[in-house]
Amino acid sequence: MSGAQSILVINCGSSSLKFAVFGLSEGLRRLMSGSVDGIGAGAGKFRAFDAQGRMIEQSEKRSFSNHSAAIERVDHLLRQRLERLDLLGIGHRVVHGGPDCDCPQRVDDALLQRLQDFIPLAPLHLPHNVAGISAMRSHFPDVPQIACFDTAFHYRLPPVARHTGLPRAYEAEGVRRYGFHGLSYEFIVEDVVRRHGSGALGERMIVAHLGNGVSMAAIRNGRSVETTMGFSTLGGMPMGTRSGDLDPGTLLYLAGPRGLSPQALEELLYRGSGLLGISGVSGDMRELLACRKDTPEAEAAIAFFCHRARLFIGALSAALGGLDRLIFTGGIGANAPAVRAWICDGLAYLGIEVDPRRNSEPEPSISPAEAAVRVEAVKTDEELMIAKHVQHTVAGGQGHHG
Repeated sequence: MSGAQSILVINCGSSSLKFAVFGLSEGLRRLMSGSVDGIGAGAGKFRAFDAQGRMIEQSEKRSFSNHSAAIERVDHLLRQRLERLDLLGIGHRVVHGGPDCDCPQRVDDALLQRLQDFIPLAPLHLPHNVAGISAMRSHFPDVPQIACFDTAFHYRLPPVARHTGLPRAYEAEGVRRYGFHGLSYEFIVEDVVRRHGSGALGERMIVAHLGNGVSMAAIRNGRSVETTMGFSTLGGMPMGTRSGDLDPGTLLYLAGPRGLSPQALEELLYRGSGLLGISGVSGDMRELLACRKDTPEAEAAIAFFCHRARLFIGALSAALGGLDRLIFTGGIGANAPAVRAWICDGLAYLGIEVDPRRNSEPEPSISPAEAAVRVEAVKTDEELMIAKHVQHTVAGGQGHHG
């Protein structure tokens, strides 16, 4: 493989690591990608794919004790496969940037310390984001490391959408609504412009990022005006293992009469609720869809998920004053036609309809041609968005805004 200058993208989850290499001479074309799953579990999987998506390496039941060990394996692959590893920069997906991050930033010791301080805001993600950055700095000490924040897209949320209802003194301390999945939303906005021209930015648009993590955003003129996730990655929609919105009194009850400790509450809300909690079977929508006919609890979890999605689409359309385009993305949104259909069923009053034939085929538009609201299913590409940010930040000193 050519040794032309490239960009490496790293996305660290709690027990996984995704990576992708983009060639600059190829117009940011993906040259290689892969993943490490099962980090810390003793039975990890490593997979790597070439530019055409063909698997070039696979190993299972390997032990990756931590993210550093996983990155060491990725580093070995890159040096083995690339004739001359000439990295312009390394981009990292970072879930939370705090109140002051409106664009990607170069990583230095001060930024790493700030991210450490923000860990209580995103305990499921940030520790692993920071671990990935630290490991890559160790392996590539002379390569610029760029942190790309999922909260940055929502930085200019209207003040009315930032408030939590708590006293202002708490907001001054950073307790406010932030919003997440910004890299995905940013990609979708650029994709809409690519397909339909800049005039489409004037549309009232809702993007539903449905995956293991779930949120929706109301977007106008390419900017977030309202979103379902707020202060943390727990809010809004029910998710794979996360609860989504709860009556705050529920937490008072769990912490009071039920006596749950803060640690037990965190475990329950982040890892034991959502689709997994309701179904008792799995937090993976694919598994629930496969067993729903024989498992009433799985059916109930899917029904709750779709019910809540309809509620939030209605709320976000109210924030926009109407709706012109609804885009499904994320692992569920882009790949589960049945879930899309169930969510849209009952939303005809908003002008939302789904064409069964189009919905079952891999094409963006899934609504009838004459429908009042254009409904689409689009694969997002957060890694490409990060690569663009790295290219612009290293070359021009500032982040890339779509």
